[in-house]
Amino acid sequence: MRHLSAQILAVVGMNLRSLPSRASISLVTLVAVAVVVTVLLSFLAMANGFRSTVAGTGAADVAIVLREGSEAELNSTLSREQANLLADLPGLKSGPEGPLASAELYVVVDGIKRQSGTRANLPLRGVSLAGVALRDNVQIVEGRMFNPGTNEIVVGEGAMREFSGFELGKELRFSRSTWKVVGVFSMNGSVFESELWADVRSVQSLFNRGSSFQTMRLKLADPSRIGELREAVRNDPRLKLEVKTEQDYYSAQSRRTSDLIMLLGWPLGIAMAFGALAGALNTMYTSVSMRAREIATLRALGFSGIAAFAGTLVESLVLSIAGGVLGALATWMFFDGLSASTLGGSFTQVVFSFRLTPALVWQGALLALLIGFAGGVFPAWRAARMPVSTAFRL
Repeated sequence: MRHLSAQILAVVGMNLRSLPSRASISLVTLVAVAVVVTVLLSFLAMANGFRSTVAGTGAADVAIVLREGSEAELNSTLSREQANLLADLPGLKSGPEGPLASAELYVVVDGIKRQSGTRANLPLRGVSLAGVALRDNVQIVEGRMFNPGTNEIVVGEGAMREFSGFELGKELRFSRSTWKVVGVFSMNGSVFESELWADVRSVQSLFNRGSSFQTMRLKLADPSRIGELREAVRNDPRLKLEVKTEQDYYSAQSRRTSDLIMLLGWPLGIAMAFGALAGALNTMYTSVSMRAREIATLRALGFSGIAAFAGTLVESLVLSIAGGVLGALATWMFFDGLSASTLGGSFTQVVFSFRLTPALVWQGALLALLIGFAGGVFPAWRAARMPVSTAFRL
């Protein structure tokens, strides 16, 4: 066994030292694997960034109430009477002015993407100052908060970053009315930073929504009281509504889009992997052909076929691992932290940042190893079966 190990180490070292003499064909495999890993990791980082932004938005102690059967705020509706009834339910946390409750509207307006100049749907949320206070970590980073009863808007940092025309002091035209940007807010990178906020009464009036709302947010006295709140809503025939925690709501919203991105990323990565596999096979078969006399000579000197097999396979794995490392570095340099936006569950843009993690890098490395193994095992088998007589014919 020790003798075999020494043979394998000798052949592996010899193969790796001779790589510079085959630099051009080896580079083909390395670059092909790097491109595959970069494409895969960019999709995975996109899905992970979107999921982290949306799923990390909700609070466990805030309940969101929607019309029964509604999966998104956009297709929900609540009457003023229902909003008043919800604010009087048990289990709510109270503030100086009563229970912390916020009846809200969610309407779609146009935005222009900075990079492409194309139009996209942006969410304009009608919210009261009580609704702003109900949310944790709201910070005004520029300007001030809107004044109730006015056509004033505050813009999330994400929307400001990705869309043009929302700078402080700008005037906008929505629903045949003029709105003025008076502030920019942040919320620790949550999905709310993709929104525009204005006074809910102004949005009701200028978007012809009468006295209706779409959702109700309720601050719970304790997260464990969500069951009590659900039971109270279920037992009131006037409230044909559904109660979820914000955490559960946004977690469900994130899964649909992030799963779609993953479904696009992995098949594309695997399809491209077949191209890289063809390049790896060609590289390794060429490597074996170029070193046929060398391999046969080693066999004639007493080196086993196992040593020849291991040396060729390790060479393929090393090239693929190097390509995987290069692909991971490229993804980290060009994509990690990159700001982007895509459609969320309410058909409006969600601004998020690509997020590369060690777990995702490991998935890219695994794909690189699979390419290296599949691309090296057959040429390695050929090297192991190289007849000794080849050393004397060539």
